[in-house]
Amino acid sequence: MSVDLHNKNGHITITNEVISTVAGGAAVECYGIVGMASKNQIKDGLSEMLRKENFSKGVVVRQEEDHLHIDMFIIVSYGTKISEVAHNVQSQVKYTLNKTVGLSVDSVNIFIQGVRVTSE
Repeated sequence: MSVDLHNKNGHITITNEVISTVAGGAAVECYGIVGMASKNQIKDGLSEMLRKENFSKGVVVRQEEDHLHIDMFIIVSYGTKISEVAHNVQSQVKYTLNKTVGLSVDSVNIFIQGVRVTSE
């Protein structure tokens, strides 16, 4: 599926994979995020953390009529307040998609798939 935009200059089609890659990139920039997790834990492995080229596996883009919904599967860092991290991810993803792609997102749903203790 894809999102179609119409403006005075013409027609633009943006695939869900592009939207999910931009959303995943925005999410991993947030403080407290260790990485993206796969939405298919049983098939892809429980502790698999996704690399940059596979962010689309950890993001589900749903389009219902004129509404755009995004589900994100993330891994957070131990010791961070999960509710604040999730809120920051929601805000950052909405802002980034609006500024870079021009999409208005109705909801960003966060699913915490794990907590990692980072040793730095």
